[in-house]
Amino acid sequence: MTAAHLSVTDLSWAPRRGGDTLLQPLSFDLAPGRVLGIVGPNGAGKTTLLRLLYRFHRPVTGTVAVDGVDLWSLSAKAAAQRIAVVLQEQPSDFALTVRDIVALGRTPHRQGFGGGAGARDAEVIEGALDRLDLHTLAGRTLGSLSGGERQRVLVARALAQEPRLLILDEPTNHLDIRHQLEILDLIRSLPLTIVTSLHDLNLTAGACDEVLLLRRGQMVAYGAPSHVLSEDAVSETFRVLARRERLMPSHADHLTFHLSDQRT
Repeated sequence: MTAAHLSVTDLSWAPRRGGDTLLQPLSFDLAPGRVLGIVGPNGAGKTTLLRLLYRFHRPVTGTVAVDGVDLWSLSAKAAAQRIAVVLQEQPSDFALTVRDIVALGRTPHRQGFGGGAGARDAEVIEGALDRLDLHTLAGRTLGSLSGGERQRVLVARALAQEPRLLILDEPTNHLDIRHQLEILDLIRSLPLTIVTSLHDLNLTAGACDEVLLLRRGQMVAYGAPSHVLSEDAVSETFRVLARRERLMPSHADHLTFHLSDQRT
């Protein structure tokens, strides 16, 4: 797998032409192999931005380019060979086995309708199962797994696509602390360019190289976590009182939050 260069220029979106703009024009550049965390209050536009990045929404203005190629100049199949996505909604009623679900990731690489799996596909599927430590679960159905196990299966399916850009929408949602940390460790270990939305700002600071802060559909800041997740920026964006504390001398700074009477 080769990490992609992601370039976003003047990107905006509205549900229809002439309607209210839910995402105001924004631009950023993400180098290959970097991890970008998108954060902001509910309704800030995080999911809208992700949907633009994986070609679910067509932009009203601007472009999303992967390795210099505009996504909308590609076919859906070609785009799926470059970008994989893991959504926060976890299906639980699939009758397919874990191995079958991971194998679905090879679909964009197959020729024609229902193209059969070859030796290359089998090799990639086995590699994805290995990377996510899923061989002991390979014969089980998705509905029989825990939330953390299902998340690993969906990430393995995404890796089987052999993407250069991986997009994760709230990958730690509904997971306990142990599984949250496992997923974040996995994110850091993948040789891909990764864009993920996250709720926990401290986890974001620990897992991401860059952070994009959104509020009401506008980009507030973009850059290193230490810069973007400042006390002032977090307090204003989330309407809380944020304080940076060091819990122990050897530990990194940790944001704490208190209710605020801000009304803006």
